Amino acid sequence: MNFQFDLIEDKIEFFEANNLKTLQKKIESQVDENRAILLGVQSVSHQMHVNENGQTYFTAVVHFKKK
Repeated sequence: MNFQFDLIEDKIEFFEANNLKTLQKKIESQVDENRAILLGVQSVSHQMHVNENGQTYFTAVVHFKKK
């Protein structure tokens, strides 16, 4: 029996939330999980949108890369 393990080298994840604190918690949680599989944060891109009712909406894209 032959086992072969391929490590993930790049991973891009998308996050969304109604406030920055929630968005930050989601990202931090995923950073911890990805650290366990030897991925570190390569870059983060984020945006904020305000709808016609004045409500804010936050999104982020995080690029994880093999350490």
